[in-house]
Amino acid sequence: MDLTLALVIGVVIVALVFDYTNGFHDAANAIATCVSTRALTPRAALFMAAAMNFLGAHLGTQVAATVGKGIIDAPNGSHGLVIVGAGLIGAITWNLVTWYFGLPSSSSHALIGGLVGSAIASASTVHWDGVLEKVVIPMILSPLIGFSLAGLVMIGILWGFRRSQPAKTNRGFRHAQIVSAAAMALGHGLQDAQKTMGVIFLALVVGGYQNQGDPIPQWVILSAATAISLGTYAGGWRIMRTLGRRIIALNPPQGFAAEAAAATVLYTAAIGFGAPISTTHTITSAIMGVGATKRLSAVRWGVAGNIITAWILTIPAAALVAVLSYFALHWMVE
Repeated sequence: MDLTLALVIGVVIVALVFDYTNGFHDAANAIATCVSTRALTPRAALFMAAAMNFLGAHLGTQVAATVGKGIIDAPNGSHGLVIVGAGLIGAITWNLVTWYFGLPSSSSHALIGGLVGSAIASASTVHWDGVLEKVVIPMILSPLIGFSLAGLVMIGILWGFRRSQPAKTNRGFRHAQIVSAAAMALGHGLQDAQKTMGVIFLALVVGGYQNQGDPIPQWVILSAATAISLGTYAGGWRIMRTLGRRIIALNPPQGFAAEAAAATVLYTAAIGFGAPISTTHTITSAIMGVGATKRLSAVRWGVAGNIITAWILTIPAAALVAVLSYFALHWMVE
């Protein structure tokens, strides 16, 4: 086996490991709200989320194209594969750090930060216009839209059900939450599994096994969908507690409003713009939005501040780890 083929196989394996960590790191995105309101048991919610993640991964490849073709240009051969591998190591490391501390950071932005960091370290081309248009602007807008849309949905629910009995309303929204959580999980698969597909496709192009204009192979789609589904089923209990209880104690109507708003933003970004936005940022800001409709003090802003700090640090921290990983791999392989 030659060095290039060995590196391609290694990078594909590392990419699927990242996909798996993405699944258990972001499992809370889809199900924390419906578990905290007791709409579903944790195990049933995880199974549903894993199945919907798998289905969502097959709904399109626009986001994969952005990640695989629109962020960096890696040189062909072993050097390019070292760059991609270092970017993945940076993303995985940051995922594990934030998972350990229970902070719902963005796996998407960790991946982008890792790729950009390794590209800078290797003096490769970074498409800064693509980073700005497809990453930075959506990174800023998606939480703001998620916050506002969730608040509007919640206000509509409060007005529409103002004369209903609370117990009956909560019971009805527990059932509705199963649908909204499933929609959220489908959107998570649509967004996050595609990012891994894009990285694997980039590795295949760099290794000389695909051309830039080729469609993404079916085995890449299937393997990425399977890895993120298995990771989701493994669960991310630390982050689930943060999203489900520590920001605000949610009731079923609030959980439905947050999930419905976040899912809408995910679908619009992926299908309409091919933008790799963060499911974590979107659902977290939506939870804050529904909490703020009750009263501003209902949101634990100290916890929210810690989460936002993790958001800000994600891209530079993953990039820094990727830089160190690049130099280490470059020394070992080349």
